[in-house]
Amino acid sequence: MQLNILSVHNKYLIRGGEDGSFAAKNALLEQHGHNVVLHVENNTRVEELGKLRTAAKTIWSKETTKTIRSLLRDNRIDLVECENTFPLISPSIYYAARDMGVPIVQNVRNYRLICPNALFFREGRVCEDCLGKFMPWPGVKNKCYKESLGGSATVAAMLTTHRALGTYQNKVSKYIVLTEFARGKLIQAGFPADRITVRPNFVPDPGEGNGEGGFALYVGRLSPEKGIDTMLEAWKLLPEHIPLKIAGDGPLTKQVEQEIAGHRNISYIGARDIEEVYRLMGEARMLIFPSVWYEGLPRTIIESYAKGTPVIASKLGAMESIVIDGVTGAHFEPGKAQHLAAQVELYWHASEKLCQMREHARREFEEKYTADSYYERSLSIYEEVLSSHHEHKKSISH
Repeated sequence: MQLNILSVHNKYLIRGGEDGSFAAKNALLEQHGHNVVLHVENNTRVEELGKLRTAAKTIWSKETTKTIRSLLRDNRIDLVECENTFPLISPSIYYAARDMGVPIVQNVRNYRLICPNALFFREGRVCEDCLGKFMPWPGVKNKCYKESLGGSATVAAMLTTHRALGTYQNKVSKYIVLTEFARGKLIQAGFPADRITVRPNFVPDPGEGNGEGGFALYVGRLSPEKGIDTMLEAWKLLPEHIPLKIAGDGPLTKQVEQEIAGHRNISYIGARDIEEVYRLMGEARMLIFPSVWYEGLPRTIIESYAKGTPVIASKLGAMESIVIDGVTGAHFEPGKAQHLAAQVELYWHASEKLCQMREHARREFEEKYTADSYYERSLSIYEEVLSSHHEHKKSISH
């Protein structure tokens, strides 16, 4: 089955994982012979539009409606797949597609549809104050979107308006989430369970490593929600023969450099390109993932599995289901440095167990996170959506 797919995304100012996943998905679909038509907005336009026009577009974009109708008509589109529609595309795209008789699927990479800052994270802790509220007023009161009252009010207005209109309940054929945890949160927030399905991301296969580098590794952004302080505190409790390498940068870079001074078992190696990251992952004895927010589907964990490297991760959110305790890695209580240190030391000295974990981690990658498994899952979702859509049209015509 070859499809004409309209792939839609509002790019972020700073390129992130969502932008990369969007590009990788489109390339994969084209490799399999599908015709992918792009509609891409860019947040560089926000400054040009100004705050008031951006706020209005966030709730309903007439420009999007006009453009999408034209694209659907001119390219005989079978299906629309949205990545991020915030802020310039807006939920008006769902109406444009439905009016043209084209089903639409929406990828859910974060928690924007149920949380104004999209993270369920505020003031250094998990926050679900807006979950289940028709009007997410706590997010406005606490200025959860970029610490801006106006910005937070705009996001809240978008969510409230489209909840009142029944947009999220009635206009989207299928929501695609990354994990069962995310699916559960959407259901908890009132989204229709039968229209939420799981499709994990994929990463290119970098080949297995051997885990013989004799160090633990952290790769990622150096920011508070990543649990950096917990990890540093844990390593101060560990003996010197268990070294940690930290790769990445972010707002806590200077703090990390200051804190590790004098600790010979912790080294900061800065940001590295992807090839170097893969090499380090393959050599690492274990990957440390101490995040204290729910996360989406951390690419770092999948890449670590691809290299056959087990992961010691917070028992929280997506990490709790992605990392299989005692099989592909181990859990520790989020924010608890002593528990993290104990888990690292336990598995560090269990060479036979670590070897088994490496095999399981690699197998987990091969079964769930390859390009082939992603494509098969995508095609299954598309076929289901198109079949349901055609049945619905047939029932209406009769």
